Amino acid sequence: MIRDRITLPMGAGGRAMRQLIGDVFVSALAGEAVPEGDVGLAQLDDGAAIKVGDRWLVTTTDSHVVHPIFFPGGDIGRIAVSGTVNDLAMMGATEPIALTLAVVIEEGFPRADLERIAESIRVACAEAGARIVTGDTKVMGKGEVDGIILTTSGVGFASRVVADRGLRAGDRIIVSGTMGDHGLAVLAARGKLSLDIQLLSDVAPVNGLVRAALAAGGVTAMKDPTRGGLASSLGEMAEKARVGIIVDERAIPITPEVRSVGEILGIDPLHVANEGKVVLGVDPAHADAVLAALRAHPRGTNAAIIGTAIADSPGRVVLDTGFGRRLLVELEGEPLPRIC
Repeated sequence: MIRDRITLPMGAGGRAMRQLIGDVFVSALAGEAVPEGDVGLAQLDDGAAIKVGDRWLVTTTDSHVVHPIFFPGGDIGRIAVSGTVNDLAMMGATEPIALTLAVVIEEGFPRADLERIAESIRVACAEAGARIVTGDTKVMGKGEVDGIILTTSGVGFASRVVADRGLRAGDRIIVSGTMGDHGLAVLAARGKLSLDIQLLSDVAPVNGLVRAALAAGGVTAMKDPTRGGLASSLGEMAEKARVGIIVDERAIPITPEVRSVGEILGIDPLHVANEGKVVLGVDPAHADAVLAALRAHPRGTNAAIIGTAIADSPGRVVLDTGFGRRLLVELEGEPLPRIC
């Protein structure tokens, strides 16, 4: 159904957002087909890749509107840097050349909070080996914007582009760590939930982790499971590659804290955003080596092989629960708006 007004689910990372982008922006802006090997707007990947000599110039951009702006484990500044660095890494550009930063601030925003965000950006850049080289600042009137919006762009080079559509039948599906950490930590902070357990966002740059995985060889596809979570990422990867995916639910790493809070709130951690994880498709001959490389990295200690791509049921993700099988359905939009 085509709606004449924009709704929150259209920006939440699921099917509704992809349809909006396709119907409005791709149809108007994608233009002619990109040269073979390049990745452009029409591919709806984590970034774009343009062949320059014997390498690809990778670029990406992202806006960040998380609420609250400070939450356990991070803040909007850390998300802004990590999100852009990670999108570059998902395309194979694990050494960012430069980032840009645009800031829209609401009148009356506390200067101390702005300085805290700037320091968080500096720390995240240091972790990622990235730097902010230019930017822009605007101040809006009271009530014209909710607090602060950050937009970051990034560029880097890749010797090989890793597209999210590269899965092949037989490839193993690997996740680099526990699912659902970021989304439920932000939800708990937003709702000021009184919990006996602590939830921490996983927000972090993962370019070093991805670099280690790529060095092990055999990586065919990558995606970071942000808005829409693991379910959305797997659904999009399967649909684009025209393969099915069988996932062993018992193999998916989820912390007891996230699982418990998800059950209390009725939210499936597989539909919730992560900000420091990666989903990889890996040739079966290299799966053990990639898994070992991930687990040897501080951000990949909980990495696991969770499934396999299959030739049957193209575009579908099937969850094997141990008691039966069901479709892991991608939501129209994420259940938590303004999560990253």
